[in-house]
Amino acid sequence: MRKYEMLYVLDASLTDEAKDAVVAKFEELVKSNGGNVESTDKWGVKKLAYEIDYKSEGYYVLMAFEAEPSFIKELDRVAGITESVIRRHITVKA
Repeated sequence: MRKYEMLYVLDASLTDEAKDAVVAKFEELVKSNGGNVESTDKWGVKKLAYEIDYKSEGYYVLMAFEAEPSFIKELDRVAGITESVIRRHITVKA
């Protein structure tokens, strides 16, 4: 398994429970595919460099995890179709 980091931006107008549910969804996705979540760092609401869907703020989350390289494509797919993720994420090898 390799180490990865994934940064994604959620809609800042979501409730705290909804934000936590999305974070838990990605953590569970990693665990259910044989990976291990090392840490999840919630950076909180930050101003975006430019508006996305008429929103000027986003809720940033950085997740560090271990997974097989073949799993990254599935994680990208799920993040792309998750409605509350307003900015496509970035996943890099740590």
